[in-house]
Amino acid sequence: MGGMGDNTRGLVLAMLSSLFIGSSFILKKKGLKRAAAASSASRAGVGGYTYLLEPLWWTGMITMIVGEVANFVAYIYAPAVLVTPLGALSIIVSAVLAHFLLKERLQKMGIVGCVSCIVGSVVIVLHAPQEHTPGSVQEVWILATQPAFLFYVAATMSIVLTLVLHFQPRYGQSNILIYLAICSLMGSLTVVSIKAIGIAIKLSLEGISQVAYPQTWIFLTVAVVCIITQLNYLNKALDTFNAAIVSPIYYVMFTTLTIVASAIMFKDWSGLDASSVASEICGFVTVISGTVILHATKEPETSNVAAGTTLSKNTGSITWYNGDPIDGREHAHFILLHEGDYCE
Repeated sequence: MGGMGDNTRGLVLAMLSSLFIGSSFILKKKGLKRAAAASSASRAGVGGYTYLLEPLWWTGMITMIVGEVANFVAYIYAPAVLVTPLGALSIIVSAVLAHFLLKERLQKMGIVGCVSCIVGSVVIVLHAPQEHTPGSVQEVWILATQPAFLFYVAATMSIVLTLVLHFQPRYGQSNILIYLAICSLMGSLTVVSIKAIGIAIKLSLEGISQVAYPQTWIFLTVAVVCIITQLNYLNKALDTFNAAIVSPIYYVMFTTLTIVASAIMFKDWSGLDASSVASEICGFVTVISGTVILHATKEPETSNVAAGTTLSKNTGSITWYNGDPIDGREHAHFILLHEGDYCE
């Protein structure tokens, strides 16, 4: 990648990340199926862990880790407005591979959803802004302490605390937006923190050590706290509601707030004219529409949640479940924006 510009490096890494992560879902699912066939009483959907002995599942995990690393590095080179929406490409990869390898039928409207994601991604790439990489973590700190971003952080934390302390105990088990709003708001802070850490690592590898700066460790601490909070409430959402509903809503909320946070802190759109900004927004909306269409047309699977309990297919309708992890879908992403696979 020596002769590439930063945006091109970020684009290539983001696409490779989607390819690896999308493929990892299929590998893990095939591993889960093999483990379930070997011991139906210990399947993941009822709390079993026999899949940990399945090499194919571990191959999927390693593939996902490679994809996550590629995604992490992509944020170092390219703005979040370019990298984040491209996470939708992993959904296309997993849907297409599932159609051919797992015999999960991709419906006609699902194909329309895939095409919409691709078209939207192309528009985003063509109009993505060029990002100026700060020369030190101290420069990133200056961006993070500007009044506009401090106001965003204060507003975000106020909303999160209100949701956690007031709304979650009352409505968390009945309103899907409570958990996902907490995840998405914290996720937007996760991304900007991860980007700051990535810049510090990049500069340190180039011989300009950033380890001695306290700002580096502040960004690391913020990232760890935000990631733990995200994982906690995302797991609550997946354990309470149908993953077929959680995934598209979370993708839309997380991606939107991440782009807003990055635009405020790093001023991603400051060098773009009005037509380019409008094109970026149209591309983003197209990707969101494709993602929702793809999930809405996905066939639910027959799955034994507990002994003697069978869920039948109900194509064309979505049922909300409270209390039981229906699809048990894994949804852990380092930046937490990619779709998961059904654990069986």
